[in-house]
Amino acid sequence: MKAGDKNKKFAWLLIVLMVLVLMTACSGQSGDDGKSNEAAGTGSAGSQETTAAEGAGGAGDSSEPVELTLFINHPWYPIKEWTGPIADKITEKTGVKLKVTVAADDKQLPTMIASGELPDLIFTDNTGNNIDRLSDPNISYPLNELIQKYAPDFKIDPIRITVNTADDGNFYTIRDAFSTKEEWDANKYALGNDGNPGIAIREDLVQEMGNPPLKTLDDLVNLLGMVKEKYPDMVPLVMDKNWIEPYFMTQFGVEGGLGSWYETDGKVHYGLNNPKLLDYFKFMNNLYRKGYILAENFAFANDQIDDEYTVGGKAFMHSHTVSVGDRNNIAAEQKGLPYKFKMIPEVLSKDAKVVSTGIGWSGTFITKNNKNPEKSIKFLQYLASPEGLKLTMFGIEGEHWTWNEEGYPNLKYRPADSDFVNKNGIKWWGLLYTDAVTEGLWNYVPGTQTTQALVEIKNITEFKPTIGLIQLKADSKEQIMKTKIDEMVKNQKVKIYLAKSDAELMKAYEDMINTAKKIGMDKVDEYANQVYAQKKSLLQ
Repeated sequence: MKAGDKNKKFAWLLIVLMVLVLMTACSGQSGDDGKSNEAAGTGSAGSQETTAAEGAGGAGDSSEPVELTLFINHPWYPIKEWTGPIADKITEKTGVKLKVTVAADDKQLPTMIASGELPDLIFTDNTGNNIDRLSDPNISYPLNELIQKYAPDFKIDPIRITVNTADDGNFYTIRDAFSTKEEWDANKYALGNDGNPGIAIREDLVQEMGNPPLKTLDDLVNLLGMVKEKYPDMVPLVMDKNWIEPYFMTQFGVEGGLGSWYETDGKVHYGLNNPKLLDYFKFMNNLYRKGYILAENFAFANDQIDDEYTVGGKAFMHSHTVSVGDRNNIAAEQKGLPYKFKMIPEVLSKDAKVVSTGIGWSGTFITKNNKNPEKSIKFLQYLASPEGLKLTMFGIEGEHWTWNEEGYPNLKYRPADSDFVNKNGIKWWGLLYTDAVTEGLWNYVPGTQTTQALVEIKNITEFKPTIGLIQLKADSKEQIMKTKIDEMVKNQKVKIYLAKSDAELMKAYEDMINTAKKIGMDKVDEYANQVYAQKKSLLQ
């Protein structure tokens, strides 16, 4: 081999070696850096995902449902656990399941708020100003902020936002049991809910007494007298401890009740100022003095005692909600009892009047302790959707109901059957976020006594939601005065109901009014009118 050839061959080998080295180097660089970059990219994306997931409480893309704790501030709530087909379906749709705690009493939530030991979610009404207390950015997330951040397609109508907006401009919850006038007008089958009063009577005994007329309050008193005479061992009228006043106050046109405001001539007044209130008390006291109602009815330890009296055959007339007749019949049927109940008319007086001042009842709060605010707001968004509203209020479509082309659900169960409704979780989970029209449609079951009663009530109902916007600030001097008045009335009104003479009744009544004035009822009234004047324009 010539020297030149050797040199050429060496040069080629050198070139090949250099190429191999470069390839190896590039390969190694590509491998190391590529993996690093890939890892970095994954790490970055993962970091972002993780961050987002952490921001959402660590749910990320996990297919496992997120468990959120829920405190229900209603000791009487019948459902205590997240079980049943409706709960399962909500979890399937939202990826959320709830660990439920129902309040032991009305003092538990204020204690929790004071201590800061709060669950992920709280469902409460405004008793004790709890809605006002929770509408605090240090305690709860403003829903408007969570919607903007996590659920921008969650649309809420402006009126609902208005009635739920706190003084700081945020809204922290959307209360259920509220619908706008336009929504009511567009849904002729939407009636009220079971939060309306009603009275049922023993049908067999009425027939035995010859079906006496029952169209006026005088007729009712006459009927109770007949029962006392013919069936001396029975209690003529037993009342649920939480529903003693609404039915008869409605007959006397006492709007709003004792602790609320009513309007005349553009001004609002505290309930105790209502001039019709005295006539109501005289009527109730007359029932007591004639032996038609029991003194112990005003001291019942729980709201089951009146049911036991009625279904147990010890009482003739049962005052509770509009579903009392249907519920009593189901209970009697389950016990194999031979008698049935029927509702008496919802209107027994020309003065009968219902003024709906409601802006909603209870709402769900997402607390600052919430471990997954993204899942939480999307959970509420699902409940508020047309699908969520129907699922939670009516049940599973096809299994529990079908849609009637006229515009209401054909239920395949009896809504007054509490055992079935509670077992399946129908309605109760919907109350976490629903509206009055959907609740009202659930109550439209042609042929039932509940529906008939609600139709009668709807015919005498006037809507004044602006009055409901009069909310006293928690711990304000006006709120403290009103709380003192409310507590005083709880004790004093029983003295009026159970007075043994007209003179004793008048003294107890005047003492109640005078004590309320000494506490500051006129100042509460004055403040309420200031708020009313401010709020009037919001719903116009």
